[in-house]
Amino acid sequence: MSDAIVWPGSAVGREVLGGKAASLDALMLHGFDVPGWFVVRGDAGDCWENGLREALLRLAPRGERVAVRSSAREEDGAAHSYAGQFESYLGVAHEDVAARVRDVWRSAESARVERYRSDVAGRAESTRPAVLVQRMVHAEVAGVAFSADPTTGQRGVAVVAATPGLGAALVGGEEDADSWRVARDGAVLDRRIATKRVRQESGVDGVREVAIAAELASAPALEDDDVRRVAALARRAAAAFGAPQDIEWAMEGGRLHLLQSRAITSLAALADPDGALAIWDNSNIAESYGGVTTPMTYSFARYAYEHVYRQFLRIVGVSDAKIEENGGSLRTMIGLVRGRVYYNLLSWYRALALLPGFRLNRRFMEQMMGVREGMPEEIVRELGVSSRGEKWRDTIAVARMAIRLAVGNARIARSVREFHARLHRVLDTLPLPLSELRPDELAAHYRELERELLTSWDAPLLNDFFAMIHHGALRRLVEKWGSAEHASIHNDLVAADGQIVSAEPARRIREMGRTASHEPALVAALSTGTPAQAQAAARANARLRAELDDYLARFGDRCLEELKLETETLVDDSMPLLRAIGRAAQARLREKPPAHAVDIRADAERRLRAMLAGRPLRRWIAGRVLSQARARVRDRENLRFERTRVFGRVRRIVLELGRRLAAMKLLDDARDVFYLQIDELLGTVEGTGTTVNLRGLVALRRAEYEGWRREPAPADRFETRGIVHGPHDHRGAPSAPEEAVTGESRVGTGCYPGTVRGRARVVHDPREAELQAGEILVAERTDPGWVMLFPAAAGLLVERGSLLSHSAIVARELGLPAVIAVPGLTAWLRTGDEVELDGRTGVVRRLAPETADAQ
Repeated sequence: MSDAIVWPGSAVGREVLGGKAASLDALMLHGFDVPGWFVVRGDAGDCWENGLREALLRLAPRGERVAVRSSAREEDGAAHSYAGQFESYLGVAHEDVAARVRDVWRSAESARVERYRSDVAGRAESTRPAVLVQRMVHAEVAGVAFSADPTTGQRGVAVVAATPGLGAALVGGEEDADSWRVARDGAVLDRRIATKRVRQESGVDGVREVAIAAELASAPALEDDDVRRVAALARRAAAAFGAPQDIEWAMEGGRLHLLQSRAITSLAALADPDGALAIWDNSNIAESYGGVTTPMTYSFARYAYEHVYRQFLRIVGVSDAKIEENGGSLRTMIGLVRGRVYYNLLSWYRALALLPGFRLNRRFMEQMMGVREGMPEEIVRELGVSSRGEKWRDTIAVARMAIRLAVGNARIARSVREFHARLHRVLDTLPLPLSELRPDELAAHYRELERELLTSWDAPLLNDFFAMIHHGALRRLVEKWGSAEHASIHNDLVAADGQIVSAEPARRIREMGRTASHEPALVAALSTGTPAQAQAAARANARLRAELDDYLARFGDRCLEELKLETETLVDDSMPLLRAIGRAAQARLREKPPAHAVDIRADAERRLRAMLAGRPLRRWIAGRVLSQARARVRDRENLRFERTRVFGRVRRIVLELGRRLAAMKLLDDARDVFYLQIDELLGTVEGTGTTVNLRGLVALRRAEYEGWRREPAPADRFETRGIVHGPHDHRGAPSAPEEAVTGESRVGTGCYPGTVRGRARVVHDPREAELQAGEILVAERTDPGWVMLFPAAAGLLVERGSLLSHSAIVARELGLPAVIAVPGLTAWLRTGDEVELDGRTGVVRRLAPETADAQ
């Protein structure tokens, strides 16, 4: 037998057999019914025809006609199919096979194939393909089938197309065919029966066309049972190759043959619309984890979210069994998409649905939890409708939860004190500095933080809940018992507490500004000098040096993006703080809140007493609610500062371990540690890691994350189906064009009263801000690190946030007129615009130049 002829099972591989024949070889090994074949090698020498006659007699001993098709190496591949690019011939007589083989080789050099190689496959070179010679099947019906729908992307729906006779006309697109869509359970979802004019038949004279009788033209080519057989065949081929397949098939005498199989290459760009729905939203979490977030921060945050909300569910009375049953939702409350952190909203909805009595009052609980949009109907259907018995059980569960929360409210002050004590014990009683601990001791200290704090975050959770309840109750009481003129006094009543630690950094910056203001050269160095000049000037002033050291010891972890572990703190880079001191010195602002802050609170209290005069019961109720609102808001902000301290300690542990790994040459640099996940870092120390090639892992992730930084960010909100990191562009659904942001006024939520006019300074990155004294700070969102800009600002405008957000609370403590939640603020205002804000009514006006000059 000639070396130019290769038979199935020769174990020569795709390089010799080509794509089409290699697939058939694999299918035969898996037991599929494939008509006999052999291959003429593409690299056959000049004497290749010598063994052709013998091969044909072996394949078709009675002289049966054969099919002659291309089988190029790149054909029917996972990336490109080359479908229809090469010539194929059916019903070829033995004496014509050699000529048809040469015709196939010539087609490989055609302009059509060369254009496909260049434009679609991205290849310019051409090689002579192998040629497949296969026994013809005298099919009564034939066609193609897809194991997945190539149009919709549904992996669970097979598509079958059939035509009477041979399937060549269908494959070539010359004739229409019947088609069916078949579900995984065999159900025929829909069918389209075509009007068929002719059928192709294979006979002794080759392939011929035969007219179909008019009365049979609209009859289905296959019965439903045979449709299911073909769909099952396509799915078997997909299982064999591990990827969705596009097959050609033929049926002869009831016997189903598989003629060829190739990957459905177009599916790689299609998400499966039947896959599990996920809704991703970063509208709130971006304030804490903006931009690209490293694996270390994400893995730590994901762990914290899961365990904190497990605790909350236990607090409100959800059983451990129910919590474990829904562990999948709790583990996926946040996700990482192209390096950005998002809420997985459906996981949040499912967690919300675990709350006792949720089905009794779903809308109220959605509002209470701050959910902006109603629960998707897909989740509502998943939860089902409550029966009468379930409603009674829900009612009892709500009563139990109310009792638990009442008890929790009664002892919340004590719980907060105990939490502070536990936190100080864990953070402040280390026997040695972190730099002197062994790696195993550092890992053990992290585990202690995890055990004592991260998984025991009960007091902050309860306090946050009660702060929301009592502050909301105070607002509703004022609105119900007062008149329109009392609408905003609930904000004034909780202002100027004096015990909120978050306001202390701004007060200290003001004090350091006063210290520096007596030396013009020092002010200049702090405001505009180089880092070296600013540092030297600050250190040269003994009083400022002491104040600066004390500030860094207390608030060094309170920085921009403080919850991202990779963030450099003020201890690492104190320039943002030195610039803030310089601005405060230039502004000559006072160290304490303006006197009117306390006056406004006292005035609000007088107005409340007058409003409730002669109503002793209402006055008592209002007094109790006000006392609780003040205490809970204060503790909420102070506990958030303690969270900052915990994250700061974790950051230092991680960095210290990074230094040890760099010293051992396991990392190139200590900060490379942030490209590891927390369990990978601890696993390296504890022996549970799965790789020791940390350098290679870091290099891979660094390249990927740097690519994400260069790419446009995903949309703020988008949906995915099935595999989240699969074929999705993460761009969100198309939306109607937004109306232009026009007009000269906007209304937001007033946080602190006072009318201020000044020049707007729109700030996107506070590290690059050049806020001048007396300007109005304008931002889309803020985090605690922005407080360094507050001392120089005359007022504050924020596009997002609530009355309990950090910026609102600190503005009230500092007596800084502020308006938050201003729709479209940063698209409306530009730096340099003259604006006026009313911190009581929430009205913001953009002033015309002539109006601003006059005022």
